[in-house]
Amino acid sequence: MKLINVCLMLGLVFLPFNLWASDLFQEEDRIQDGIDVITVSNVFADIYEKLDNVRWAGKSVDIAIESLENLNPNAHVAATGERIVLVWGDDLIANFPYPEKKDWKAYGQITTALFMRMRQKDAGLRSLKDADLYNVVVNALLRGIDENGSYVFNGDKKADIESKILTSIGFEGGRDERGNFRITGVFQGSSADISGVKQGDIVSEINGVRVANMNDADLRAVLNGYNSGTVKIKLLTPSGNKNLSLRRASIVLADADVVHRGSNDNNNQMLEIIVHNVSESAVNIVNEALAKYDDINGIILDLRSASGEDARSAAKLAGLFIGQNPVMIISETAVDELEVVPGGAAVTNAPVVVLISDSTRGTAEAIAAAFYENGRGILVGTPTAGHARMASQISLQNGGILELLNKSVKTGRGNVLDGRGVFPLICLSSIRSSAQMDAFFVNIMNGRFDAHDYNQDKDVDVAALRRACPNITSGDDEDAMAVAVAAEILTNKMVYGEIMGL
Repeated sequence: MKLINVCLMLGLVFLPFNLWASDLFQEEDRIQDGIDVITVSNVFADIYEKLDNVRWAGKSVDIAIESLENLNPNAHVAATGERIVLVWGDDLIANFPYPEKKDWKAYGQITTALFMRMRQKDAGLRSLKDADLYNVVVNALLRGIDENGSYVFNGDKKADIESKILTSIGFEGGRDERGNFRITGVFQGSSADISGVKQGDIVSEINGVRVANMNDADLRAVLNGYNSGTVKIKLLTPSGNKNLSLRRASIVLADADVVHRGSNDNNNQMLEIIVHNVSESAVNIVNEALAKYDDINGIILDLRSASGEDARSAAKLAGLFIGQNPVMIISETAVDELEVVPGGAAVTNAPVVVLISDSTRGTAEAIAAAFYENGRGILVGTPTAGHARMASQISLQNGGILELLNKSVKTGRGNVLDGRGVFPLICLSSIRSSAQMDAFFVNIMNGRFDAHDYNQDKDVDVAALRRACPNITSGDDEDAMAVAVAAEILTNKMVYGEIMGL
């Protein structure tokens, strides 16, 4: 800190760094090191102005130019009321006057100038072009506020899905020169997409093993394979390293799948409904299935890989089961809240088991909570993501879009979801084999069901609970076990009643 203070006092010595922001770039020198610095500055100015008008779920948030230091751990950006300086290690490499409040042009130019200085020091930043450049800077500015906030280049599309891909975590790519796995495409709606994985990110470790030490066959088996479950990866990104746990799940064109499980015994007619994306399409698929199979004895609603941002569709989907009861409350500011209530009556009263996991996100978490709060179904699985936010899309002047998760979603009764999630009544990770499942149901039949409902605990240690009911990474196939547990609950009225009554 002493070095920075000394440099601030001697700032006039560094003449190249003491130009006012409006004079930083000239038309005749607009192309610098392959970058059109005037165009880039104008885009950044537009981004700052748009971000200044965003409301963040009741929180007062300022986007600070100092956050650019998140671009590289060697960078430190310090700001006083008069100056902005960039220190790289022990070297001062930039020094600018602090712009006037809401002087977006100055903010844009200084941001570009700081980025160009860092680019000279960082090979990764030097490789960035167009949309990647803007996205990396947006990620740096939003770190800690909205880690999934992003810039979407006009016409930039995620990887298309041309056919059903079984049990994939949702990205494709190949090895780089160091043996790591560089991501070249992300499948829309997949676990990777929902977790914010981007094209160009590098996977360096999988389940604690360095990718460079894995052969190609092992790598394919872990990323795709035929079993479900979770894969833990270490991700290297331009804005920092991330440790993610991604659930392998079916990636499909349809937003929902329906499987009718029937037998000669009319008492064992069940529907298995797998929701991938909470959308109008999913609502139509589920509604048609409920109308077609109106004599079913139970429903397995699988939300383990479900996400969504469409509140209207979430209300319609939940309303098919819970009727005209509040599904969620959307909070954009501390005083502006919108209660979302289905418009129609329920179309089925069949018993329901809702499967959830840490890949249950967004409006899907609100749906799971609605089943719980209305006593309409039994939650089985592992805790949901606690990532119940909805996005705003903000158009920029250059045709790009800012995607920001700035709206918080609460349950229909106003309970917090974001940062907390929904907890299962039955932790599926404690039932990892057929023998354990049999023992579990014997205990229920003998009156020894002593599960604790953590959804009632306002001050529960969420991190500790997630450790106690972790992602499923071993044992029998997760999909088969989840369906088997749900089916047993639904076909045994005594078991269902015991669990519902706690």
